[in-house]
Amino acid sequence: MSPAADKRLAIFASFSGQGGVERMLVHLIQGFCEHGYAVDLLLVRANSAALAQLPAKVRRIPLGPGHTLLATLALARWLRRERPPVLLAVKDRAGRAAVMARALARSETRLVLRLGTNLSAALSGRGLLQRWLRQRPIRLLYPAIERIVAVSEGVAEDTARIARVARSRIDVIRNPVVTPELAAHAAASCPHPWLRARAGTPTLIGAGRLQRQKDFPTLLRAFDLVRRQRACRLIILGEGRGRGALEALAQALGLRLGADGDLDLPGFQANPYCWLARADLFVLSSAWEGSPNVLAEALALGIPAVATDCPSGPRELLAAGRFGPLVPVGDSAALAAAILRTLAAPLPARVLQQAVADYTQTASASAYLRALGLETGPPR
Repeated sequence: MSPAADKRLAIFASFSGQGGVERMLVHLIQGFCEHGYAVDLLLVRANSAALAQLPAKVRRIPLGPGHTLLATLALARWLRRERPPVLLAVKDRAGRAAVMARALARSETRLVLRLGTNLSAALSGRGLLQRWLRQRPIRLLYPAIERIVAVSEGVAEDTARIARVARSRIDVIRNPVVTPELAAHAAASCPHPWLRARAGTPTLIGAGRLQRQKDFPTLLRAFDLVRRQRACRLIILGEGRGRGALEALAQALGLRLGADGDLDLPGFQANPYCWLARADLFVLSSAWEGSPNVLAEALALGIPAVATDCPSGPRELLAAGRFGPLVPVGDSAALAAAILRTLAAPLPARVLQQAVADYTQTASASAYLRALGLETGPPR
């Protein structure tokens, strides 16, 4: 147990990918450490390159089972032994497991849950039984959680409705997107020939896992419409099970794949910022989000953006269209038109950066510490 008990907190999470959640959690932990807190990171899985960016003083505690709910007993034993003042659970499954573990441990540890997904949108199209099976445990267990942190107003409202908890128990805290290292990462050399010099043919960028949520097929169809009116190129950063279907669609649309063509799918990139910083436009085509980190990152780097008006987050980030156009989900024609308008008249970088003034690592970490009950004052 850490000797500085009054400056100690525990985090329960699973690092199982290379996505924005893992990056944001590392940024948050860095912010906690800068505030002088000792952090115990209880890990269900540890399969992420983001873990390499953790401060050296963070204590990593593997819980054994590779599934969050199966780790409940291990977490209960740890809570019974260590008795931390507060536990931050990251994502829905971790929150439910934490409630059960605390009950088994008979611990008085304060529980706070961070949620980053609009559950209603994620469950849309699922059968009635599937939705019930997902919502029932939430309604049973969430009332035992002291505070819930949502990454956007949309996620907060959705969570209050589904969990049937008072909206006053949910704090909205922006993700720690703007870090001290962001500028240096953005300035690093970019390996792609289209982005080595921001001149000539404009380059659009999309980013995220190649899966249904990100709806890259709509982006490809919109890009096909755009390139018929003006020369441009498209890069989509990310990897996933949807790669094959996306490549097949590209071929059907007559798009030429690779650095010698007009569409490139270079896969996951450990440093996406040097790519984003050299793009002419970032495009978010998602069917749903919580608070899209990559959209916030693009704005922080001064890159113009276009986004679908999906639940939740883009409308809040873009201030209902003030900082970039919003278009209906799945509407490739509307997305193409917004891309063309924005390429023709992009907003200045200094204006775009105003959109993410509340998304700094310092502001986010301070707000979380207040929600965790470790510092005074209401979360902003």
